Amino acid sequence: MIPNWLVQRANLTPNRIALSFDEKEWTFRQLLDEATNIAQKLRTNGLQDGQRIALLGSSTPDMVFMIHGCLLAGLEIVMLNARLTSSELKWQLADSEAVALLLDDQSSFQFTNLSKPILSFSDIHASGKSELSMVDRWLPSKTLTIMYTSGTTGFPKGVRQTAENHTSSALSSVLNLGLTEHDCWLCTMPLFHISGFSILARSVIYGMTVRLYEKFDEYAVADEIQRGQVTRMSVVAASLQRLLMVMEEQNLYASTAFLTMLAGGGPIPVDYLRRARERRLPVLQTYGMTETSSQTATLSAEDALRKIGSAGKPLFFNQIKIDVSANDAVGEVLVAGPHVTPGYIGHAAAVSPTTDGWFPTGDIGYVDEDGYLFIVDRRSDLIISGGENIYPAEIENILASHPLVVEAGVCGQEDEKWGSVPVAFIVSKGKIVESDLVAYCKQHLAGYKVPKAFHFVEQLPRNASNKLVRRKLKEWL
Repeated sequence: MIPNWLVQRANLTPNRIALSFDEKEWTFRQLLDEATNIAQKLRTNGLQDGQRIALLGSSTPDMVFMIHGCLLAGLEIVMLNARLTSSELKWQLADSEAVALLLDDQSSFQFTNLSKPILSFSDIHASGKSELSMVDRWLPSKTLTIMYTSGTTGFPKGVRQTAENHTSSALSSVLNLGLTEHDCWLCTMPLFHISGFSILARSVIYGMTVRLYEKFDEYAVADEIQRGQVTRMSVVAASLQRLLMVMEEQNLYASTAFLTMLAGGGPIPVDYLRRARERRLPVLQTYGMTETSSQTATLSAEDALRKIGSAGKPLFFNQIKIDVSANDAVGEVLVAGPHVTPGYIGHAAAVSPTTDGWFPTGDIGYVDEDGYLFIVDRRSDLIISGGENIYPAEIENILASHPLVVEAGVCGQEDEKWGSVPVAFIVSKGKIVESDLVAYCKQHLAGYKVPKAFHFVEQLPRNASNKLVRRKLKEWL
């Protein structure tokens, strides 16, 4: 059995700060009171233990209260991505068979002909209270959240995430990173995403403060980090790059109180890691996904410089192996452990996520002689040119190290002679010509890996968690 997170935490450390937003703070006791109030009002609206609801909102304290209120009411929460279109959201609502949609009042979405009730946050707050009998323990198999994959191939799948999945993920993480009584996690990741929700889970399991931001603000984040107001943070490559540019422009350095910056969402350019080291930012690459309730592997602090570019070793409860061919050390990454989803819902309910206990991730990587995982790229993004495998991330890594390149995205373009060739999309911070980039790439890459065309753009296509969406680059072509 797993203790009901918030109930247990409010009992253990009721006066410790749970949440901070702007100038406001809430203790764990106050957080429990807010969540209980919402849970009782959800009962009044006919929502019962075991039912599935959908939740759509931005990263605000009200969203935090609503999430915990749903958990206290025993509801399964379908976490909807606020950056999707109305039609995409309607599809997920239908596929998930949620009995109701809980909608943030700030949302601009207009849903018509929806075959289920919509409850705005203000509707819920205005409701009366009903009696609520809260359980103090959960079955490990209890589904807490459901999050849809990004749907890079085919329709997105609704991933079940259980009490055991989330709890084992949090415990594995703390065994790797450690914990101090002053820990405060700066959360700028969307709460509907696994990276954001996992921070809330860690907060109540560890008794740790969450410093919440509705959106990523590189200037505010740089200020928090250099003043030592927060100790840990999660980023992706794009947000790390924006933060580094501010810290370099203002000549800022991370406070010694800042302990960890987890960098995930895909390979981080080595140039970013070197620049972060100059700003005293302890960046640790991590590897995980929706189906693994966040982290599967993370580089430890002691190995950050020795194994730069690695995602580290599997966390304590987890296992990783590489499905390789007979003569190649690079192959698909397979994952096993208590953090792996037991299955999907909706149209994918009959699909087993694992084969012989191993989850095939769709990522390509290798494990070095010391057991450290290196992610090369997504299998679906692989470019095969004249029989040679080309990984876009390798080219992006080189381009990102050019002093005038802010960001780079690479995808394959059909070619009559070679089948496919790499092309690059560049966000620059100064005047740069294609011939300069070609020459730069030729210094660092084999000829067949050098992009055959460069397109200069204002920004790259990214999803809600700021991951580069390469299929959009192909659509641009």
